[in-house]
Amino acid sequence: MKLTQQLMCSYWKRYVDRHFILTWRWKGQLKGQEPVVLKRWHLGKDRPWTTNSRLQQLDVPPQEGEVVMRRKNFVEPLEKWPIFKGDQVYVLEGKDAGKIGIVNSVWPERNWVFVEGLNCKFVENQLSDDASDPPELTREEQPLLVTEHVKLVDPSDMQPTDFEWRYDEEGNEVRVSSRSGRVIPLPSGAQQLEDFVIPSQYAESPDKDTKNSDLMKITYKPSLKYFEEELMENMGIEEKRKRAKTYWY
Repeated sequence: MKLTQQLMCSYWKRYVDRHFILTWRWKGQLKGQEPVVLKRWHLGKDRPWTTNSRLQQLDVPPQEGEVVMRRKNFVEPLEKWPIFKGDQVYVLEGKDAGKIGIVNSVWPERNWVFVEGLNCKFVENQLSDDASDPPELTREEQPLLVTEHVKLVDPSDMQPTDFEWRYDEEGNEVRVSSRSGRVIPLPSGAQQLEDFVIPSQYAESPDKDTKNSDLMKITYKPSLKYFEEELMENMGIEEKRKRAKTYWY
């Protein structure tokens, strides 16, 4: 028996998806439902939850004679993130090439690192309403690619070097210089999570956090009963009906 289109579209979500994919078959507009188009988020120098990042996502119409085009950000995938906040790095490119600085911020989504006081750009900010007042200059650090623009510093001679991930005698993962074989110590920023919290320095709140001792308690006793049967047992419900026989063919 061949089902009609109306019966086949009884499942609403499947019907809506089919309608938007095959829009050329329907001349009329589907009422009560609008297609949701996910907007590509442009990852800049600011964190996504900051005000500056949200302002960059607004669709501002271009001025006369101006062309605004946002291209997709192609990022080279890295097997393991190499540089962390607090590392000493050697700048390879730019106006500050040959200088050593400390990483103060990392941006893994774009393979960026920001070095404190290096690779900066001065930006003019007009704080006063009076145009005759001189603008204020603000120094902003520009991103550097972790794969091309910076390298870690070897502690033995303070020169740039490549490194390998290895394990020490205690089983900890360390970075070893490819040239001298010396261990490049990991800074405290390597333990920092995505929410900027270091687990070893975290102080538990008695009002909001669950104690570790409570989490280690075994409070669940496994059984072969179904979820409904366990619920009935806890609530004192007795099932007097008998199950029907099941036949297999």
